[in-house]
Amino acid sequence: MAAMAVTVAMFIAFARGRMSVEIISLLTIAVIAVGLYFFPLEGHQKIDGLGIAFGGFGHHALITICALMILGRGLVVTGALDPAARLLEGLFKLNLQLGLLVSLLIAFSLSMVVNNTPVLVLLMPIFVSLAARGAMPASKTLIPLNAASLLGGVSTTIGTSTNILVVSIAVDLGMKQMSVFHFTPIVLTASLIALPYLWLVMPRLLSDNSVTDAAEARRFYTRLRIAGDSSLVGEEISAILTRLPKGIAIVDQPSGPIQPQQRLLISGTHEALEDATRILKGELAPSWVLDRIRRESSSKDLDIHVVEMTVTADSRLISRTLPTSGIADLHGVAVLGIHRPERLLGEKDEYSEGGDLRIAEGDVLLVMGLPEELQSFARSDSLLMLEGARELPRRSKALLAGAIMGVSVFTAAVGIFPIAISALAGAILMFVTGCVKFDRVGRALSAKVIVLVAASIAIGRIIDESGAAQWLGEALGLGLQYLSPAAVLAAIMLFVTLLTNFASNATAATVGTPIAFSIAKQLGLPAEPLVLAVLFGCNLCYATPIAYQTNMLIMSEGSYEFKDYIRTGLPLVLLMVTTLSVLLVMRYGM
Repeated sequence: MAAMAVTVAMFIAFARGRMSVEIISLLTIAVIAVGLYFFPLEGHQKIDGLGIAFGGFGHHALITICALMILGRGLVVTGALDPAARLLEGLFKLNLQLGLLVSLLIAFSLSMVVNNTPVLVLLMPIFVSLAARGAMPASKTLIPLNAASLLGGVSTTIGTSTNILVVSIAVDLGMKQMSVFHFTPIVLTASLIALPYLWLVMPRLLSDNSVTDAAEARRFYTRLRIAGDSSLVGEEISAILTRLPKGIAIVDQPSGPIQPQQRLLISGTHEALEDATRILKGELAPSWVLDRIRRESSSKDLDIHVVEMTVTADSRLISRTLPTSGIADLHGVAVLGIHRPERLLGEKDEYSEGGDLRIAEGDVLLVMGLPEELQSFARSDSLLMLEGARELPRRSKALLAGAIMGVSVFTAAVGIFPIAISALAGAILMFVTGCVKFDRVGRALSAKVIVLVAASIAIGRIIDESGAAQWLGEALGLGLQYLSPAAVLAAIMLFVTLLTNFASNATAATVGTPIAFSIAKQLGLPAEPLVLAVLFGCNLCYATPIAYQTNMLIMSEGSYEFKDYIRTGLPLVLLMVTTLSVLLVMRYGM
C-alpha cells in the first residue's frame, strides 16, 4: 500500500507541474530511502533499502541512456547527419505534412526489425537539426516519432526486448513458440488507425517549445566571395535567385554574368549564410584568414567558435569598414557579417565609396575564430561579447562519428552486444577519437533525465519487491470473471499498461504473463490472446516519460514536460487498447 501511495503521489506531483521534475524525482528517491530504512521489506535489513532507492544511479538503463546521449552529441557536433537532414529538409520544404508522414513511416518500418532504441537514436539528431533549419519544431515531431518507433516495435516478436521476454515466459509456461510475424497483421491493422493520430492530431496537441532568441532573428550583411570553381561563374544573378537558401537576399544585384572571385553583397541569418556558402561555393571572409583559423584549430586541437559582439561607443572600429579595419591581420579572427539594428538604419555615410558598410555604435559583428583570439579581439577593440556563442561542427571527424554510431547501432540491432554495451563502447570511442570533448560532456547529458531515470527505476523496484504488482494482478483476476472476453482483454491490457508506465516493461512482462495464463484457465479462454494482450500492453508506454528509455531520451531535446506525455499519450493508449482488444476477439473468435 505504501509503495502504491508513493507512486500515485509522484504521478500527481508530475502532472500538476508545480515543482520541477528534478525536485520531485529526488524527493521520491529520498522518501523510498528513508521509508525502507525505518520500515524495511520483509526479509530485508534496513541498509538494503538504500540499494533499492539509489540503485538507479548505477543501473545499466541509466548508463545506456547517458551513452546514447553522448553518441547523439557526437553526430551533432561533427555535422555527420547534415546530408540526411538536408534530404529530409527538402521533403519538408515540399510539404510539412508529407515530410512528417514519411518520417513516421520510416521510424515505424525500421522498428519492426531493429530495436526501436537505436532507431530513435539515429533519427532524433536529424530532427533536432531539421528544427534548427526551419522545419517543424523538435517539440512537435519527437513524441510522434518516438510513438511511431514504439508502434513498429510491437509488430514483431523481435521488435523490442520486452516482446522477446513475454514470448519466452509464455513458452516456459506451455504455450507454442510464436514466429517473428505471428501477430504482425493485428498490429498493422491497428496502425491504420493509430498512425493518422500520430500524423495529424498529436503534433497539434504539442506546443512549440523551441527557444527563439534575438540572435537567431538577426540578419547580417556580408560579402559572399564566389570561388573560381563555383557553378555560378558565368551565370546571371536573376538565374540563381531560386537556388538561394530561404532567408538570403541579394542587397546589391550586379549587372552581367558573375565573375570568379566576385563579391556579392547579401544579407541573411547566420544559418542562412552558412547554407549560402555551401550551395554557392563561396566564403564570407578572405580565404587566407579562414584557412589560418582552421590550421590552428587542427594543430592546437581547439574548437572554432562563432560569436556575436556588440560595438561599444569607444571602439576604434566606428566609421571604419571591414577592409580598412585590419581585424584579420591584427587578431587572426574573421568577421562573417554585420548586423545593423533597425534604429540605426538609414544613417548618413552608411556605406563607403567601395560599397562596404561602415561600422557604427550598436552594430553586432558575427566573428569566427579560436576562443583566445576572440577574447583578445573583444578586449582590444572595446567590443561586448554576447551570450550564445556556438562551436562550428568538426566536419573533419564527421565520417568517424558516423562510423562509430553505425557500428554501435548495428551491433545492438543484430544482437551481437546488448544496447548497453554497444552504446557505452561507442560513447568511449567518441571521447577517444575527439568527436566529443570530455570537458563538454555536460552539454550532452541532461540532469533532469538522469534523476528521473533513477527515480523511475527505484519506483519500479519498490512496486515489484513490495508485492504491489502481484497483489494488483490477483485483484484483477477476481474481478474479470464477470466480464465479456473483449472486456477481459482490454482490462488485462490496461493493467499491464499501467504497470509499464509506472514500473517497467520487464516488471509488467514478468508479472502480467503468468497472470494471463491463470486467468485463461479460470475463465476457460485460450491463453494466446491473453498473452498477446500482455505483450501489447507492455509496449503501450506513451503516457509518461518514465515508461521507456526512449521517452526519456527525447525529453530534454524536445523540452517536454510530464503533462506533454499525458496529453498526447493517454488518447493513444485508449485508442490502441480498444482497437487491439476488438481485433484479438475477431482473430480468435472469442
